[in-house]
Amino acid sequence: MEIVLVPGYWLTANVWQGVVPALEAAGHHAHPVTRTGADVPEQVASIVAAVDAIGDPATCDVVLVGHSAGGPLADAVLDARPDRVSRIVFVDSAPLSPGDVVPSGLTPVDGVVPLPEWDDFEDADLMDLTEEQREAMRRDAVPEPGDVVTGAIELTDERRRAVPATVVACEFTGADLKRWVAAGEDFCRELGTLSDWEVVELPTGHWPMLTRPAELGAILAEAASR
Repeated sequence: MEIVLVPGYWLTANVWQGVVPALEAAGHHAHPVTRTGADVPEQVASIVAAVDAIGDPATCDVVLVGHSAGGPLADAVLDARPDRVSRIVFVDSAPLSPGDVVPSGLTPVDGVVPLPEWDDFEDADLMDLTEEQREAMRRDAVPEPGDVVTGAIELTDERRRAVPATVVACEFTGADLKRWVAAGEDFCRELGTLSDWEVVELPTGHWPMLTRPAELGAILAEAASR
């Protein structure tokens, strides 16, 4: 399968380098992307272009993987190319309902949102993230365009809801997620509309591609093989 890896805020394609070996060892083709564009539509278009450039456009040979805020962006790509995607994976993430904005609590300053200070994150976010990894992440971090952080996710093709989905739960459990979906919590309301979704637990912090890359790679490889 052609696996397109979409990073969350402040991250580039390089953040997936520890995950790629497990995918390639399983016979998949990994395509880490760096999101580009000044707003949500431009960033979605950049990922759609990456999908269009790989594999066989006549087949359903793409698995989309979206981390954190990259999850809703990946879902918008699925909405644009439902015939190409066999599965979507949300890594510590979930899809949003049409017109929703990623509930980040972040406020742009001078048109951008830089990586916050570590003290601004919850302890659960930072679990297993070493000082060396924090330093590297901050060194490589790219400020997010304000219009990406505050922009709504537009979805129009109902076929996206029939594509199987996997949620990799890092800071919460599968039981937590199922309870939130049953309660109709806003941030996972859309997940409850999907016809086929599952949860795989990977207990760690918010950046499992850094803290548990081999395990995440194995989960993604297995999901892509189904």
